[in-house]
Amino acid sequence: MPILLAALVFACVMAVVAIAGMKLWVKPKEAIDRVTGVGMGVSEPAPAHPSLAFHELLQKIGNALPASPKDANVVQKRLIRAGFRNPGAMKVLYGSKVVLAIVLPLLMTAVVTGSAAPTENKFLAVMAAVAAGFFGPNEYVKWASRRRQKRLRRGLPNALDLLVVCVESGLGLDQAIVQVAKELEHAHPEISEEFAIVNLELKAGNRRADALRNLAERTGVEDLRKLVAVLIQADRFGTGIAASLRAHADYMRVQARQVAEEKAAKLGVKLIFPIFFCILPSLFVVTVGPMVVRIIRELIPMMNNM
Repeated sequence: MPILLAALVFACVMAVVAIAGMKLWVKPKEAIDRVTGVGMGVSEPAPAHPSLAFHELLQKIGNALPASPKDANVVQKRLIRAGFRNPGAMKVLYGSKVVLAIVLPLLMTAVVTGSAAPTENKFLAVMAAVAAGFFGPNEYVKWASRRRQKRLRRGLPNALDLLVVCVESGLGLDQAIVQVAKELEHAHPEISEEFAIVNLELKAGNRRADALRNLAERTGVEDLRKLVAVLIQADRFGTGIAASLRAHADYMRVQARQVAEEKAAKLGVKLIFPIFFCILPSLFVVTVGPMVVRIIRELIPMMNNM
């Protein structure tokens, strides 16, 4: 009995000592080791997000597909104009085309299986799903490219006015481009991003003319091409940048006014069909409707009695 009691007391003391050691020594030591980097082995990789895993899967599928260099250049240029500048964006596009061309027909097959439609219509629906899945990503890239070009055209007048102010205040063209990129970061992020890329190309050692040509080629906006041509011409012939920018700003302002007047002139023609199909029927119901009801109620019975 005394031996059993001694063993029990010994076990309790050892448990208390072990718990105290874990609380007071092991955990602070681990914290110190993490801070100082002592005793740290190879860290485990962080778990990847499901979206990143899906992105990698699409890229792997795109890498497995063959692509001609000519088509690849066209698609890469279209992706850059849409704002997708990731080096693997083209592979992700190809992978999404393959995945959607497989998933959408399967979903359409599951939808039309229980319907009472003819077999030909079911087959056409599945083929339409295949076409939508394969060509849908291309159409999305085209739509994104047009939307981004529209935003660039919308922000170009403000950028040009800021360029004129910066150059006339004494800044060089390179510093003016940097300042415009900073000022328009929130108002027009697309054109701010493009000017920032021009600044990075200049810092990388490219000539100013080449960087400006890359800007025009990268965006595909006609107004930016005109601005680039003006800047390159002024730089080549030694004319004043401020005067050239001022003249070009006036020209763009007149052009914008002419475009607005042209749209206003077309408005009357465009309103013909909405007026004819939407407003005139309701107007006829309001004006002619009571008379028609009165004729039906009074004139027709009177004619029948005669």
